[in-house]
This record gives sequence, C-alpha cells and structure tokens, in this order.
Amino acid sequence: MASGGLADRAADTPAIAVWAKACQTLKRELGEATFGSWLGHAALRERSEREVCLVAATGVARDWIRRHAWRRIGELWAENDPQGRALDLKSKMEFEALAPAETAPPPAANAPPAPVLTVLENLAPSAAAAPARPARPSGLQERFAFDNFVPGPANEFAFAVAKRVGAWADGHFNPVVFHGPYGFGKTHLLNALGWEAMRTAPEKKVVYLTAEKFTQTFVKAVQDRQTAAFKDELRDADLLLIDDVHFVAGKASTQEELFHTLISLVQDGRRVVMTADRPPHELSDLEPRLRSHLQAGLVCGIEPADRDLRMGILERKLAVLARQGGFTPAARPEVLQFLADRFTDSVRELEGALNTLVARVGAEVAHLTLDEAQAILRPHLAAPERRVTVDQIQKVVAEHYGLKQADLLSERRARAVARPRQTAMWIAKQITTRSLPDIGRRFGGRDHTTVLHAVRRIESLKAEDPNLARDLDVLLRKLRG
Repeated sequence: MASGGLADRAADTPAIAVWAKACQTLKRELGEATFGSWLGHAALRERSEREVCLVAATGVARDWIRRHAWRRIGELWAENDPQGRALDLKSKMEFEALAPAETAPPPAANAPPAPVLTVLENLAPSAAAAPARPARPSGLQERFAFDNFVPGPANEFAFAVAKRVGAWADGHFNPVVFHGPYGFGKTHLLNALGWEAMRTAPEKKVVYLTAEKFTQTFVKAVQDRQTAAFKDELRDADLLLIDDVHFVAGKASTQEELFHTLISLVQDGRRVVMTADRPPHELSDLEPRLRSHLQAGLVCGIEPADRDLRMGILERKLAVLARQGGFTPAARPEVLQFLADRFTDSVRELEGALNTLVARVGAEVAHLTLDEAQAILRPHLAAPERRVTVDQIQKVVAEHYGLKQADLLSERRARAVARPRQTAMWIAKQITTRSLPDIGRRFGGRDHTTVLHAVRRIESLKAEDPNLARDLDVLLRKLRG
C-alpha cells in the first residue's frame, strides 16, 4: 500500500474506510490544528487480514498519539470496524524495520527479565487462553526514569523521597502520597521509583495500577466471582503503586476495597505509594477512613515548576528528541525562553510544544527563529483563555452555584448539580484544548459521550434560557480575567 495521508484514500480498502470515519470524529474532538499536527501525516498499513497498523510519521508523533489519543482511537476503531481487526501503533521507522510476515519482534537478547508488573488482566476463568494485545500498554512506562527526571525547588523533596522508596531504604513512611497539579511529574516519579525498586530488589513483587484500572479490574473480579484472586494478587505485593487515587472518589465499593488493601499491606510491613491531584485532606469525596490513612503517611507536594526548572526540562527533552532523531540538540535561546515563559500551566504542555516544533522541522529546530516557532505554535497559543485549566473551571462554576467542586465530580444527578456540571463541561470545551475524553476523565471519570451530551444540551438551552445565558457570560468573564 502506498504511503501518504489517509483521508484522500478512504475508499482503497475497508480498513482505510474505517479509519477515515474515525478521523472525522477525531478532527471534531481534537480540533483541525491538533489533528493535523499529530495524526494528519499518519498512515494505515494492513499487515494481515486480522491485523492493521497505524504508522505515525515520527517517534515523537507516535508517543503523542499514544498518550493523548490512543484510547479514543481504539474506541472509534472498535465501533466502526465490523471485522474486529486488531489495531497496532508504530512509528514509520519501527514499521519499516519489521519483516512483512513478522507479527511481533523477539525480545532483545540483552533485555532484562520481565518484571512483575501485575495488571490483573487474567482473572477471568478464560485467562488460560492467550490474551489479545491491549490497545494501550499497561503497567509502568519505560520512558519514565530517575535519569530523565529534572529536579528543582518545586519537586526536590518529592524526588528525594521517591529515590529512597525505590532503594527500599529504611525509615520509610507508609503510605507515601505525591500530590500536585496535572502534568507536573507525579506519574513520572511513581514510574521511576517502580523501575528502581525492581532493579534494586528483583526478587520483590511490585504492582502498578492506575486507580481507574484498579476500579475496572475490581468490578470485573466481582462480576466474575474472582474477588479472592484479586485480593490475593494485590496483598501479596511488596510495593503497591496506585496512580491518580482521586479517581476512586465517589465510588463507595472501590474505596472500601482500596482501604482494606491499604490496611493489609501497611500492617504486613509492605509499602504503598499513591499519587493524587490534591492533598488527601482536600479529597472530600474519599471515604473518611481512607482519607485519614492517606494523611497518616508522608504527603509530598509537587509545586508548579519555576522558570529555571522549565528551562532545564526543555533542555533535557530536546536532548532526548535529538538522540532519537539523530541530530544535534540545539535551539536558539530565545525560542526556549519563549516556550518556558508561555507554557507554564503544565510540564506536559511545555514538552508538547517542543514536540510540535521538532515534529514539524526536525533537525532544523536549531535554526528555527522565534517568529517561526510562534507561527507553528499559534494554534496552541490563541487567546489567554486557552490556558485556563479544567480544575479552575470546576472551582469557579461550583462557587457560582453554591456547590463544592467535589459535587461536580460526584455521581449526583439532581438538577441542582447536573446542570452546573454540564455548564462546566461546556465551558471546558469552549476555552481549553482538552478533548472530550480528557474532559470526561476530569469530571469523575465520565466518558466522552456524557461530555458531548452536556455540550449539546447547554448549547441548546442557552438560546432559550436568558438566565443560563447570563450565567455563562458571567462565568466566562471570570475565567478570562
């Protein structure tokens, strides 16, 4: 199959027709600019009758797709492909390195033994059969290590604690909770200490789960009557890592199970580390006993990165991209300073801006002028309101309607809560760059269809309800400053 864009060749094969249909939705949800930067140059390849591969133009583009869009792509592919074919993701270089008949590369001869990264995928009675490759890899992420974490005043205490935990040092507080704004290194530290713990003591059992995965697997275990196996698997861990524990807020049975798992491990001298977007005492929707035990350990805050730290992060990230792309890690100082001063809300957004520049110009990034960099990033800059976070929107909307922020994340369906929640979702879609699935995850783990319904509902109501239109105007003015 010839290489090139996808939309122009939608009729070539049924697989490409499926992808073209998915692209229409992705363009609408991500926006034309974001879609064009990261997915517009991707190509679909059929490796066999049952396996199709989405080939990203570069490794940088592949990583962005996997982090920000892969889950949604998997959903759209499953919805639109009647043949149920497996969809893989590779960079162009990776794909071209594979022999046509090859289905999976063999493990490298010098690769370390597979660590115990239990994700509890095989609790169902049919687990003896080989499981299908997941659309998104589970477990620890290899790209997160202590070596590529940039410490600074905002995170140095959390960094030091993570290194002690990873080294199995004595005097360990239990549990440890890392908390801080979205995109400032909590997941990086959690993954890094997991890898370090396995390297230091390979005989010990390390279990890593996102809170979302914990919830999904627990529910499945209950449905399949496999709760005993679920409990044994977790409570046999020497080190349990739970990412984004705030996700379980409002989920009573999941919190109950997590509480008993925590108590069991701590009493047995096992170690537990979790991350959250807020300190435990602010997680008002957590069951009080669970919240109390999280507060009883060591709570480490990670503050927003200062300018020097942001510059250090950019330099480290540029070195990584240059090594991957085979070019000299150089950029004009004014370009890096512009990125550090403009993208202050999240390290992920900061790195994403640099990714965009490198993906567009490659080795020529060293010669990129400030004007050229600003032109490339213009769709990501836009007006100041684009920098408002979903968290800020939730706080402002909750205050306006006399609610708590936790109410907007809860399962409550009373109109007094549901309408403000829909309003906050509508605003998030209007003035942030977050996709519908991403917005849904920040409203208590809801799916994209719920957000889409909210956006359409508010759009319809504001034309006929002057009070709602007035509320929206007031809220938008508050958020835009």
